[in-house]
Amino acid sequence: MKKILKINKKDNVAITLENIKAGDVIKTDQRNIHVKENIAVGHKIAIKKINKGDDVIKYGFPIGHATKEINEGEWVHTHNIKTNLSGIHDYTYNPIDIDFKKEKSELTFKGFKRDDGQVGIRNEIWIIPTVGCVNRSAKLIAEAVKGMFDSSIDGVYHFEHPYGCSQLGNDHENTRKILKNMVKHPNAGAVLVLGLGCENNNVEEFKKLLGDYDSDRVKFLISQEVEDEVEEGIKIVAEELSKYAKRFRREEVSVSKLKVGLKCGGSDAFSGITANPLVGAFSDRLIKWGGTTVLTEVPEMFGAETILMNRAVNEQVFRKIVKLINDFKNYFIEYDQPIYENPSPGNKKGGITTLEEKSLGCTQKGGTAPVVDVLEYGDLIRVKGLNLLQGPGNDLVASTVLAAAGCQIVLFTTGRGTPFGTFVPTVKISSNTRLFNNKQNWMDFNAGELTEGIPMEQLVEEFVSYLLKVASGEIKTKNEIRGYREIAIFKHGVTL
Repeated sequence: MKKILKINKKDNVAITLENIKAGDVIKTDQRNIHVKENIAVGHKIAIKKINKGDDVIKYGFPIGHATKEINEGEWVHTHNIKTNLSGIHDYTYNPIDIDFKKEKSELTFKGFKRDDGQVGIRNEIWIIPTVGCVNRSAKLIAEAVKGMFDSSIDGVYHFEHPYGCSQLGNDHENTRKILKNMVKHPNAGAVLVLGLGCENNNVEEFKKLLGDYDSDRVKFLISQEVEDEVEEGIKIVAEELSKYAKRFRREEVSVSKLKVGLKCGGSDAFSGITANPLVGAFSDRLIKWGGTTVLTEVPEMFGAETILMNRAVNEQVFRKIVKLINDFKNYFIEYDQPIYENPSPGNKKGGITTLEEKSLGCTQKGGTAPVVDVLEYGDLIRVKGLNLLQGPGNDLVASTVLAAAGCQIVLFTTGRGTPFGTFVPTVKISSNTRLFNNKQNWMDFNAGELTEGIPMEQLVEEFVSYLLKVASGEIKTKNEIRGYREIAIFKHGVTL
């Protein structure tokens, strides 16, 4: 008997847990269903007749409607479903009663207590260009000092980007905010800000945005004002910044100090069944222990946004969520683009058909906690608990803005796989065991075991233990080991 999974008792489709063929027999709701056509693993099969125009139900919610009659045992996908989503909606606050009580936890990790009260999980030296013109210089400085320091410093890294000049309005400010937040991020023990000298985001203007800073921790170098900026940069890192960073040692810190970003990319049909629910269960635990998680990818909330809105702690936060959603929809409209042109080709190949289906899976990363605040792009976390953050679905841009908000770790669930990482440890969580086994050089944790008999409670315990080891520096993530450390900054308007 071939295996399928019916997620919710209301569902009229089930998920195939293995490839099935026409003529196979599957069992659900204590009855046999004869398969009418070949269906790939992770895709949907109708477990009852669905008439044309009727909703297709998965996770207990509509994920679209049938564009033609779908018989029991038939494949359900893009050829016979269409999204229900269209236009911009009016929303009403219908708060739900969430029984979500804080719990005291004795769990700790070994982190770095910074002088400004923040806690880092790495003690690195960062070289941050104010403008893309000096990217290569930043790289040469980082490469020159590689291996120069003992284990008290976790490495020296530079972060290339194309901006800092020839931008206007919000684009320029977005670049400056992301770079400012990186300079102040607690995973950096010390920072060299490398400028050119003639850029819009010049060092003197950037200092004004930065505000108060520790002049021993943050050093500035203007390339046009020295004979050899690489030589001078090496000297600053080796003789000044390294001495400052070496002051810090790992100390026991409460788990409540963790701030964790939640992201998915290259999703498949199992993402909403295994990896995202696992991350959601972890998010709930961390928040109950006094910690913080941040959920972004606003376009991948479309179709599931009311679930988040009704979990807002008050009407003010509800209105912020409405603005978050509608602002992003208006961004699509401004450029005359379809709001609901999602999922991606890879998502569809993996079994995801409509944006509602993708969003209902995506938002599970936020667990069941109340939403306590909404952050604009480039904002820093203000309130402990579950936050929503303005950002697109793009993997690099979204992961960067999560880290820039103050997250020390980003959790990245995926069913297709990706090697990249942002400027903080980026934990790759596979939705299926096949991916985990095939891409050991990419993946950090396997949530696919949830379809193989491992209980959620057990896997969450293992995941918590794993993340505390990552936070303590006992385990490096695959993106750290392989040197995948990228940033990408959101661009909206004109480039001069």
